[in-house]
Amino acid sequence: MAELTTVYQVKGMTCGHCEGAVSSEISEISGVSSVKAVAATGEVTVTSAGPLDLEAVRAAVDEAGYELVGPAA
Repeated sequence: MAELTTVYQVKGMTCGHCEGAVSSEISEISGVSSVKAVAATGEVTVTSAGPLDLEAVRAAVDEAGYELVGPAA
């Protein structure tokens, strides 16, 4: 089964530490295989085995101290 890549928009990331915090929390969601956060654009690219529950992603981003705006358009 092909993996799914979703890009989320996250508000509040300003540096590498921010990227690491967000990536670390989202990585803990079941099914996630990779996370790449980019503070400059606020984009977090998540690769997973299937669709992720948006509320689980929101909770992970909140736990890291940032705000999930939603899936990037």
